[in-house]
Parts: sequence; structure tokens; C-alpha cells
Amino acid sequence: MILRNALTNTETEKTNELILTDPTGWRHPDIIGSSKNSAMKIATVSACVEIRSDSIGKLPFFIMDRKSKKRDYDHYMAKLLTVRPNEAMSPFVFKKLIESWRLIHGNAYIYISRSKIDGAPVELIPIQPKSVRPEFVNDRLVYFVADQKTGKGYRIEAYNMIHLKGFTDDGVVGQSVLARAAETIYSARQQQQYEGKFYNQNARPSGVVQVQSDLGKTSKDKFREEWQKVYGGADNAFKVAVLDNGMEYKPISMSQKDAQFVESKDITVADIARFFLVPLYKLQAGKQTYQSNEQNAIEYVVTSLSPTVTQYEEEFTYKSLFPKEINKGKEIRMNMNAELRGDTDSRSTWYSRMRNLGAYSPNDIRAYEDLPDVDGGDLRIAPLNSIPLEQMDVYFDYLMEKGGTANQGGVPQGG
Repeated sequence: MILRNALTNTETEKTNELILTDPTGWRHPDIIGSSKNSAMKIATVSACVEIRSDSIGKLPFFIMDRKSKKRDYDHYMAKLLTVRPNEAMSPFVFKKLIESWRLIHGNAYIYISRSKIDGAPVELIPIQPKSVRPEFVNDRLVYFVADQKTGKGYRIEAYNMIHLKGFTDDGVVGQSVLARAAETIYSARQQQQYEGKFYNQNARPSGVVQVQSDLGKTSKDKFREEWQKVYGGADNAFKVAVLDNGMEYKPISMSQKDAQFVESKDITVADIARFFLVPLYKLQAGKQTYQSNEQNAIEYVVTSLSPTVTQYEEEFTYKSLFPKEINKGKEIRMNMNAELRGDTDSRSTWYSRMRNLGAYSPNDIRAYEDLPDVDGGDLRIAPLNSIPLEQMDVYFDYLMEKGGTANQGGVPQGG
């Protein structure tokens, strides 16, 4: 409804951008197919999607002036990105949704509804990926959107569509993580089904029942059915079997190969985690130590989130801001420090390093912590124990004038 109203309000006057047609035949296929629901039933896949989408969802957007290095809180995009992107969603829900679509479908599409007066964005509306098809028309990229309820098709120009992609081999359409990991996920699903059957059908007693006479096919099937009712399944495990008429039960132990197959679940978890670039400790798997988890948390931000955030920043900046604003240094950024908000030690270590290098001032750090500036907080410091080689002569001339010497770190002594 939100998308339909927005398209009706903003596109109907532009006949070159609105095409009413029967979408049947060109509707974008679900690249996941029926495997998506099956894959999401696997705890590891579901957890990876939740972790990655939650991480993006909690990273706040802000408008940055690259020249002044200050945030613009009064910009027209600030309210959309930090208060309400559309009437139905909070910023967190909005970002979590589009990131989960990007992972599951390989593509996330956001329609920019613009003001008729000045063309500024007034709403950001996510569109179901399976309803969108990118296509080049006269060497220009456009997006065809199918309205599932009305059957109408809409043509949207590229500047009105934010398109976030997964891995892509053509730069136009992204590939789902699930599609790339299909073989691994299929193996995990088969393993899950195997385990289900193992506990459902092979719970003890498990073995062969021998009789002294020929029962015939009908009697065998009937006996097997009755046996399964009484002794099959995990709920009936360890029940005492009662046999008569010379029947003899011979238990069969699970082979070592079958046992190893059931125990190989950790390997599958690790494989799936690699596709999603999620560290094992976030999945409650692998070795758990505080020191390694702390380092993995930083590695997760740098390796997994940073490339995704870069795509968000570039796409939102290019599509949401006017060219003249971009030329003046305006850009949309995401604060990745929010991912480490709960990790006090990692955050303080990072701030300390950036402060000692002269990259952050106290007020920069306070801004990341949502604290107000303090007097004198813009002062930056830099280490004095090293200087450029080109200035060594000046340094030693100054040292000799003061009558001092230099220690091993290059710091003057005496004088």
C-alpha cells in the first residue's frame, strides 16, 4: 500500500517513468526458490542472517560535511535516516529488513519517494526483491516493479531506486548468499533430516527381530508397524521389549561412520558461518575465550561489516543527495563504533590508539559516545618519539644548541 500510494503520487505525472502493463512473464524470479524456507529452518543460517542484519540495523546513519568534518543534523535526509524512513518502519526495522533481503535474495531495493516541489526525498520505501527486475533500456539502467495485487507494472528510473547488492559478477544484479552456499546448505539440511530420522525411527531398542517361521510380507509389514508404534521414536526410547512365539531380538549398534556423521554438525556450522562471514563465537560454536572473542569482535567489524557499510554509504549518498551537495562535500555515513558499544574494553582500546596517533580529539571520542563537547576538547596530540628523517639535521642542531643528548627513543635529554 505504501509503495502503491507513493508511485501514484509521484510518478503518474511523468509518463516516461510509468508503464501500465501486465507484469506476467517478466516478473523477477525468486532466485532462492523453494530452498529459502528450508534453509531458514537451519539454526545456523537463521542465526547468521539475524546477526548480520541486526549489526547493520543498529548502526546509525548521519550526514557528514567532509570539508568541515562536522555532522549536519538539520539536513532533510537526517529525519528519514534517524527518525522515520517511512510511515510503517523505524530506522532499525528498516535497515534490518533491507540487509536481510540483501543476504537472502542477493538484492535489496528501496524506492525514493520525492517531493513534487523540490524533488527532495520524503520517504524511503523497501520493495520486495522478487517484484523487481533491473534492465537496461537504451543503455540506461531502469527498474521494473510489479504490483502483486493490481497486476500493474511500474518503470522506475535508477536515480529513484537505491539498490544494495550481495556478491555480483556483473555489477547489476547481486547473488544470494544462500544461492552461493546452496550445496553446503543442502548438505546441512540433509544432515538435519538424517538426525531427525535417527531419533524418530532408530531410538532404542534398535536391531533385528528373528522368528522361527515364515511370516510372509503382510505379516512382516504389520509386525514392523506395530513395533514402531510401541518402541519407535525418542519418546519410546529404552522401553522394555516383550517378545513371544520364539522371537529373538538382536540389537545393532550404530556404526562409527554414522556416529561421526551425526557429530559432524560443527563442521557444517563452520562452513555456513564462512559464507556469511560470521565468527563462530557469535553462533555459540568453536572455542570460547575472552581474549580471542574480543579480537574476533574487532575483526568482524573490519572484515564483515566494513565492506557492507561502504556500499550503504556510497549508494545512499549517490541516490539520496543532490549532485551539488555531493560536490560540496556532503555524504551519508554510518557509525560502525555502535557495533562495539557493548564491548567497553575494545572500544576504549580503539579510542586510546586513535587519540595517541592524533587521529581523534577528546571531542571526537565524546561525539562517538553521544556526549557533548567540552572546552579544549578539540586539541589533538601526537607522539614526539619519532620525526621524519629529512628533519634529523634540524633536530640535532637544536639539541646541540641546548647542550643536551638524545636517548634511544630520540627524545632530547638535558639542555
